[in-house]
Amino acid sequence: MGDIKKVVLAYSGGLDTSVILKWLQETYNCEVVTFTADLGQGEELEPARKKAEACGVKDIYIEDVREEFVRDYVFPMFRANAVYEGVYLLGTSIARPLISKRLIEIAEEVGADAVAHGATGKGNDQVRFELSCYALNPEIKVIAPWREWDLMSRTSLIEFAEKHQIPIAKDKRGEAPFSVDANLLHTSSEGKEMEDPWVAAGEHVYSRTVSPMDAPDEATEITVEFKRGDAVGINGVSMSPAEVLTKLNELGGANGIGRLDLVEGRFVGMKSRGIYETPGGTILLSAHRAIESITLDRGAMHLKDELMPKYAELIYNGFWFSPEREMLQAMIDKSQEHVEGTVRLSLYKGNVIVNGRESDKSLYSLEHVTFEEDTVYDQRDAAGFIKLNALRLKLLQKQK
Repeated sequence: MGDIKKVVLAYSGGLDTSVILKWLQETYNCEVVTFTADLGQGEELEPARKKAEACGVKDIYIEDVREEFVRDYVFPMFRANAVYEGVYLLGTSIARPLISKRLIEIAEEVGADAVAHGATGKGNDQVRFELSCYALNPEIKVIAPWREWDLMSRTSLIEFAEKHQIPIAKDKRGEAPFSVDANLLHTSSEGKEMEDPWVAAGEHVYSRTVSPMDAPDEATEITVEFKRGDAVGINGVSMSPAEVLTKLNELGGANGIGRLDLVEGRFVGMKSRGIYETPGGTILLSAHRAIESITLDRGAMHLKDELMPKYAELIYNGFWFSPEREMLQAMIDKSQEHVEGTVRLSLYKGNVIVNGRESDKSLYSLEHVTFEEDTVYDQRDAAGFIKLNALRLKLLQKQK
């Protein structure tokens, strides 16, 4: 790494990053600047400030980036209807580019030589953080302690913390807890009993949603309003991006919506099992596809659906700041120019049911699709259409 004088650390205040903070100070004999992002994880962040201060940190950044997160990262992704491996709504993946961007910006502000993160050498997050950082500053140095130090177990982390008088939460002692990552879009839980993909996750794993079986016996009826592909209001009330997602999370969580038990293929090669909760995102995806169904041309919609797996994979693998993702985003955003209107939904015991959709930009024509008599469509035209499309099939069959 050469001579490191100042490092900006992505810091949560938890056991891992608290140990990392002290380890950086000891190993590199450098000044550490901490950055803690409020992404809507629902935790009090001021304790992180006190822990950093106790370690002698002078420059402490704690920032509320919820609006930026939803406006500039979550919503652009949802315009694409992006899901990884058919089901995962990319809640962890989409938060990493924003954190990385702020790490680089802060590093430039304070004149830091390097940035550091707490991602392990087995996971995807190390790739996401570092690809994003290098894309934004090719000269930056990135320190990944989990790939350097010899603290290879939770026991060794606790011993290091005790030795350096780092406060340890009670739930970090004894049996290792499962790992939780949370932001305004989702929560993900991994480890402990969840490492066996045959064993069902207990209710204690879920924190944002009631069990669908315990959800209300009566459906919750809502409307979601869209403009240029983004949700801008719920039940006729205009809201900011973060307010929309917060409200959808509340509605979805109360109705048991958005639970996912997934074995996914990590970018680094192994498979892992995780439990995800994405209540608001699950509602948003259904609502967005519903408004697209009446406002987006068939050719545009089908092309989007063909490209969506590639777009989702780019985000999952950490290529948010790549030229190919930006190229796809430009195409996706172009497709959303007329995606506006209102969708009516029922939320019921884990289900999102689309009941209606309307838009001033609708391509739906009742006079063309009616089963009654009409004056705009000549059914005899279909004969020539079918014959021309059948021609190559007839020729192929004759060849056989």
